[in-house]
Amino acid sequence: MSPRNARRIARLALALLLLVISLAVQAPERTSGAIPISLVPLASAIAQQPPVNVVRVYFNSLAERDQLATTLDAQETSTSGGYVTALVSDAQLAALRAAGKRVEVDQGRTALINQPVQQLASQAGGIPGFPCYRTVEETYASLSALAVQYPSLARWIDVGDSWEKVVSGGAAGYDLNVLVLTNKSRPGPKPTFFLMAAIHAREYATAEIATRFAEYLATQYGHDPDVTWLLDDFEVVIMPQANPDGRKLAEAGIYQRKNINNTNGGVCQVPGSIFDQYGTDLNRNSSFAWGGSGSSNDPCDQVYRGPSQISEPETTAIQAEIAALFPDQRGPALTDTVPLTASGVFVTLHSYGGLDLFPWAFTSDPAPNQSGLQTLGRKFGFYNGYMVCQAPVNGCLYASAGTTDDWAYGALGVASYTFEVGTDFFESCDNFETTIWPANLPALLYAFKAARRPYQNPAGPETIQLATTASLVNPGTLVTLTARADDTRYASGGQGDEPTQNIAAARFSVDAPSWITGTPTISMTAVDGLFNANAESVRGTIDTTGWTPGQHLVFVESQDADGNWGVPGAIWVSIVPPYQFAAAPASAAAAGWPGKTVTYTVNLSQLGYSTDTYTVTVSGNAWPTNAPPSAGPLAQGHSAPVKIIVTVPLTAIGGAHDQAIASIISMGDSTRRAAITLLTTSLPFQTFFPVFPR
Repeated sequence: MSPRNARRIARLALALLLLVISLAVQAPERTSGAIPISLVPLASAIAQQPPVNVVRVYFNSLAERDQLATTLDAQETSTSGGYVTALVSDAQLAALRAAGKRVEVDQGRTALINQPVQQLASQAGGIPGFPCYRTVEETYASLSALAVQYPSLARWIDVGDSWEKVVSGGAAGYDLNVLVLTNKSRPGPKPTFFLMAAIHAREYATAEIATRFAEYLATQYGHDPDVTWLLDDFEVVIMPQANPDGRKLAEAGIYQRKNINNTNGGVCQVPGSIFDQYGTDLNRNSSFAWGGSGSSNDPCDQVYRGPSQISEPETTAIQAEIAALFPDQRGPALTDTVPLTASGVFVTLHSYGGLDLFPWAFTSDPAPNQSGLQTLGRKFGFYNGYMVCQAPVNGCLYASAGTTDDWAYGALGVASYTFEVGTDFFESCDNFETTIWPANLPALLYAFKAARRPYQNPAGPETIQLATTASLVNPGTLVTLTARADDTRYASGGQGDEPTQNIAAARFSVDAPSWITGTPTISMTAVDGLFNANAESVRGTIDTTGWTPGQHLVFVESQDADGNWGVPGAIWVSIVPPYQFAAAPASAAAAGWPGKTVTYTVNLSQLGYSTDTYTVTVSGNAWPTNAPPSAGPLAQGHSAPVKIIVTVPLTAIGGAHDQAIASIISMGDSTRRAAITLLTTSLPFQTFFPVFPR
């Protein structure tokens, strides 16, 4: 048998293997090497999976908690209640109770998790039973199409390979791709936000969040002022599928967490469980703090760290890409701090648990930049409502070593976070659409805004509720600008309070943010006359004298009493061109009797601030057509009708038609023009001479 065929058969047998492997507290013997292969169709194998129990296993110490998290399929949910939430088989449940553990079964979640995954009758795409989540192929197709649709903003880049693709003679596997979004016409270097999803295969919601975030940014550029300046001046890099091999298994309803590398210790065989899966946990395989607490050296454990650090091609690709994007901003010692002026934000999306986690994950000791990491985390918590904490501290979560966020901060100094989104691996589409996506979009937008100074700006006030007395004005108009400066927008989910200060100042700049060298700023005042509260309404006057026609971005920032400037907000103010006009309708159709005339009326409206006159010509017509040679002059805000008369020839047969194009061109600016299509049809002869009944 060829190596390729052997690999294909092994893949078909995977589902069966998942039926006959388990993880008990006192685990039965595990064997290495080949096992008898049974060619059971994947769908059939899924239907025969043994029951899954969602349980709470109580612990008496943090050491016991971390041991349970290593040996069980522990969920990434808060342990502040004194228990670890885990998925266990019936055999594991019995073994835990026999060992004297206090175990409670969550009957509702157990019933939910055991529902079979089935294609919906009306479903045309997506993961079976979950049409809101795109498959690996659909995700890649959507984002590669985005790069084609928005070539000035987006690049779809291959940065590495999955394990299957690396292995000779195996299945095709996948590329690891990133979508880079930024205005390519603006030179760098630029602050970078790196967003990664689905490093754990079964966590459905994460890849869809990343994909929708990319689509939101691309489609809102030029429309939303904040998105526009972010893509002009910053860069976002999105890896939507960090574990595509594993994800394909998970799309079939299998609770696959790890990649599918089965060469690191052989095949796992423990009868009665779906949880002892071979593969490496890519979120335990990074090269910082690898091998520590919260990871396992057993290939059949869900948190297996691999035989060595960055042993997996996926981890190698992830670290190489991040290292190429961010400079090393932290010293070699564990206690070395990152300068407050450091840039860059990294977020990895996981599920589930409702947590915003910051380093360290491998120890309860504080990270050197704990204060700054915590403050930015509490900004995220304000938006998505999650608990904000360091994993092993205060019962937040169990310890984990070799994680990507610890590596990004520990090795490079990047402000790094894990979002644990939602309430399930296979999150319902209803909950995703109504809660998870709406809550995390603004959190991700804030992460993007903070990428320039993540250890400084989040301590400052947010500037929100921007408004102007007019958004479209003539040059020289004075425009009143108002906003809300707010230093209270933090939340931690019960994990401490963020200090707040009074607002001390506010300012705005035009067409460039304040940190661009040479950009002038204009001070704003408190609406109530005094800066003496931690949230203030502020006001300023924009003088548009000398502004060029078109859209202008106005950036607004505010400062607290400790001297911290927050991230900016932005709003559009547009200058009317001197010779802009509108012509309506864009097309018209009418019918007339032979020998008669049809009159069309085109209404011209001068929108520009300069008085203008227009030439009027008609082309493409065969029937006699009369139009004035010009129209106007019209001052701004004035309108006038232009009448165009078409004569239907006396010889025209019923149903004959003639099309004319009326071209209207500004004399002040010949690039301003409109073309109106006029379609005239001859009425039937009997309509002109009706036939009366006898």
